[in-house]
Amino acid sequence: MVHKFDPKNKEKLDNEWRRENLPPVEILKELGLKATDSVADIGCGIGYFTIPAAALIGSNTVYGLDTSPEMLAELELRSKAAGLNNIETVKTQELDLIIPDATVSFGLMVNVIHEIVDKTQFLEESSRIIKPGGKLAIIDWEKAETKTGPPIDHRIGSDEVKTMLNEIGFVCQETMNFAETFYGLVFLKHN
Repeated sequence: MVHKFDPKNKEKLDNEWRRENLPPVEILKELGLKATDSVADIGCGIGYFTIPAAALIGSNTVYGLDTSPEMLAELELRSKAAGLNNIETVKTQELDLIIPDATVSFGLMVNVIHEIVDKTQFLEESSRIIKPGGKLAIIDWEKAETKTGPPIDHRIGSDEVKTMLNEIGFVCQETMNFAETFYGLVFLKHN
C-alpha cells in the first residue's frame, strides 16, 4: 500500500510553509538546473516547480507530466497567468511517461517516489526519457517522523533511492537536505 496524494488537496501544494521550506527557484538552482536544459517535471502536480523551471530555462521546453487531469488543468491555468509558453502538459500513466526516449536533459521528481507501487519500473521509465549525461533530481520526505507529510511507513529513504538508481545506470552526484523534512539527490545518467 502506498500513500497517494488526493488532487482535492491541491491547495496544500502551494502554501506559505512550502514556499518557506521548499523555495522553488532557489532549489532548482541548487539542484543544478541550467538555462540550456530541457526539463521533465515528473509528477508535476499544479506546477509548483514546473513554472519556475520554465522561467529559468527560457525558450527550452518543460514537460509537466502527471497522471491527474485536474492537476494538469491547474498547471495550464498557472502557466497562462505567468505568461509562459514553453510548458507542455502531458497526461501520463504511472509507468508510461508518454514522451519519447532521451527527450530531456533534466528530470525532476518532487515528493513522487513514495507514491509509486513499482518503484523500479517507474525509475526505469523515468530513465528512458532522460538523455545520456543528463540529470535526475529527486526530492522526497525524509524517512523520519515529521509534522507533515505521508505516514513514515510509506516513505522511502534516500539510501534506498540511491541503490535503485545505481542499479539502472545513475551515479549520485550530490545529496542535500531541505528544512530537515526533505532530502534532495542529484543523479547523473551514464548510459
